Amino acid sequence: MKKDIAFIVSGAVLFIAAMFVPDSMNILKFILFLTAFIVSGAEVLINAVKGVVHGNVFNENTLMVVAAIGAFFIKEYPEAVFVVLFYRVGELFENYAVRKSRKSISDVMNICPEYANLVKDGSTQRVEPDEVNIGDIISVAAGEKIPLDGVVVSGSSFVDTSALTGESVPREVKENDEILSGCINKNGVLTIKVTKSFDDSTVSRILELVETASAKKSKSEKFITKFAKYYTPTVLALALMLAVLPPLLIDGATFSDYIYRALSFLVVSCPCALVISVPLAFFGGIGGAAKQGILIKGGTYLEMLASADKVVFDKTGTLTKGVFAVKKINSVGISDGELLELAAYAENISSHPIAQSLRDAYKKQIDLTRISESEELAGHGVSAVIDGKKVLAGNSKLMEKANIPFNKEEENGTTVYIAVDNSFKGSIIISDEIKQDAESLIPALKKSGIAQAYMLTGDSKESARSVASRLKIDTVYSELLPGDKVSKLEKIMSHSKGKTVYVGDGINDAPVLARADVGVAMGALGSDAAIEAADIVIMNDEPSKLAMSIGIAKKTMNIAKENIIFSIAIKIIILILCSLNIVGIGVAVFGDVGVMVLAVLNSFRALNSIKEK
Repeated sequence: MKKDIAFIVSGAVLFIAAMFVPDSMNILKFILFLTAFIVSGAEVLINAVKGVVHGNVFNENTLMVVAAIGAFFIKEYPEAVFVVLFYRVGELFENYAVRKSRKSISDVMNICPEYANLVKDGSTQRVEPDEVNIGDIISVAAGEKIPLDGVVVSGSSFVDTSALTGESVPREVKENDEILSGCINKNGVLTIKVTKSFDDSTVSRILELVETASAKKSKSEKFITKFAKYYTPTVLALALMLAVLPPLLIDGATFSDYIYRALSFLVVSCPCALVISVPLAFFGGIGGAAKQGILIKGGTYLEMLASADKVVFDKTGTLTKGVFAVKKINSVGISDGELLELAAYAENISSHPIAQSLRDAYKKQIDLTRISESEELAGHGVSAVIDGKKVLAGNSKLMEKANIPFNKEEENGTTVYIAVDNSFKGSIIISDEIKQDAESLIPALKKSGIAQAYMLTGDSKESARSVASRLKIDTVYSELLPGDKVSKLEKIMSHSKGKTVYVGDGINDAPVLARADVGVAMGALGSDAAIEAADIVIMNDEPSKLAMSIGIAKKTMNIAKENIIFSIAIKIIILILCSLNIVGIGVAVFGDVGVMVLAVLNSFRALNSIKEK
């Protein structure tokens, strides 16, 4: 960035110095302008040569270099420098917006070094995961990530597998259970025997999927480059015809006169207004989005977002909060408050997230003197004696084991059944909460031009269908592994006329984010892998910001197109007048600069996209 600024400033200083050199010192004037052109336009020259070498002749760099050479031939030195200088300024603005956005992303990412607690000779030492061999013993404390795949040797705990599977309910693991890297140990200490090397671990395989998906991802060209593919050959062909045809077809017409006109035509045709106003429009769009906590990693992603017609969502952590809350209380013979109180007291000894959600819902202090006995029943629930009465709280297996008749719940979520002295007293349904602004998301997306919304999740069918039904999502695929998600996404993309957007937050979403035309990650709670693989990051995890992002993208593209239509229309008029020798090159250049100023002012409207929406 500093090097680019240094070249641009140096070129500008030389340009201004040359403007003040009197015409009598023509050689010095020429040398200063030529040096200014080389210094400020070195990158343009190099890119033009690279384009020719690689067969990509018709691009914006080639047109600018040809027009600049023409300007030097007809002694319009300022125009030659002006074009490349302002092109670099426009690119600098867009690059600044992108770099600022990426810096914000890197500031938010939790760049913690991955490690493993290797148990050796009775002591524990922290090492890099790739230093651990198959058969080694590692220890994982509560709150730590599991670094390698293995089998639990001792200890029991609940592990958060949402990053891998999207499943919001923590899984209980105990001795002899298999465990995967990338999960988070929620409570207790686990001693694990490693069964796979770091390169073959689940997390490594997911990252490999990301690389494979990235390689398949279609690369979108910059907006101005796509435009130049058609504009450049058209202009060059017209200039050649202007130089050659009139002297051959018109009596008295000379080659010297029409070659001069053709060179003037090339100078005027160089798209000054476009090469600065289009990057500035993207700068405005990216900058306006960043103000709203939407970080976009480049103008091409903004462009692709504007042409999206399908959006695919992950569920847990994206549309839902990934935390449990009491959804419904069904009491039998007692009040709802009494049932919740019994559940909170009975679950007081448990560290399971379900138990925590019951205590959170109860909101009152637990009086431990009321509890005389308590026992955790692995895989079933808890048993406690409260106020002298035996209370059972747990799943349906617990009721069946105790031979207690109960009303089985069909509603989606995790159900806790409660019985007092072998008499069924009711059930409490706990489920993952849908994010507050998610319910308005799909209607807003439909208004923005999105034809279909999909959900891909590793969660259960019942849970996925419940959320999709409530949010009005068109199609749902559930119980998917990371590799399955990529396959489903590719199938969706193959039937899409426009671009496909994927929105996710977990490690398991990283391959899909990398494969989608536009990957959108949740930045506040999203995994580092997801944020790194994504093209756009929503920093505050609000799904509704996706609809806002599409609105900003469409607004930015409209502004860019307005600039192109306006600039081309005026340029065609100037070119016709210049070709007929009605106006001179000076008037033509002045008109072109005026168009550029208006286009630049129009571009800054993109910064206020949010207000105008």
